[in-house]
Amino acid sequence: MNYKRITLLSGHYGSGKTNIAVNMAARLAGMNLKKKTALADLDIVNPYFRSADSRSELEALGVYLICSEYANTNIDAPAMPQEMYSIVDDKEMTAVIDVGGDERGALALGRISDRIRQEADYDMYLVINRFRPLTPDAESILEVKKEIEDACRLPFTGIINCSNLGAETTAQVIRSSYGFADEVSRLCKLPLRALAVSETLAGQITDAPCEIFPMRLQKRPV
Repeated sequence: MNYKRITLLSGHYGSGKTNIAVNMAARLAGMNLKKKTALADLDIVNPYFRSADSRSELEALGVYLICSEYANTNIDAPAMPQEMYSIVDDKEMTAVIDVGGDERGALALGRISDRIRQEADYDMYLVINRFRPLTPDAESILEVKKEIEDACRLPFTGIINCSNLGAETTAQVIRSSYGFADEVSRLCKLPLRALAVSETLAGQITDAPCEIFPMRLQKRPV
């Protein structure tokens, strides 16, 4: 993938966007040896995974983690971390932003979205997972897309297919999502930019319709 200065990831709960965000930030940190890499977590509705769950690994790689002080607590505080402004202030920084799974994270992002749009050096990816119960078809994905775009006032620029069944995911499960991803791409009028899969399965996918983004999966918090 070609990366802009700011990469934003959003999609419905359980789509896989946080795993992608963590892996993307780690990859960028290795590529940008002379630049600061930040990972910002705006997923402020206490999802199952948090970027903060990988804090030690990210910091060891030189990734600057920006997240709510209430991350990994049961406090639901819809506020944007003050450090988020450094992303638009420091043009030497490369940033990945996990926007979240509903309009609250997107609304928080709206405070800096005008500056992101004016700089025009960003991509915002809609992360989709065919197997999530609340987004079983392309029409439901389109609704999520509109809600997020309206809230944050930034248009998506592409799609990442992260269809999976957790530990039960196989190469065939991933292949079965190709038609779904194509339909979402047509309906949303967005290009399919990547297929996100675990490192253990990436080598088994030889017929992907787009670039493969291999991921080291986050461990479930205990």
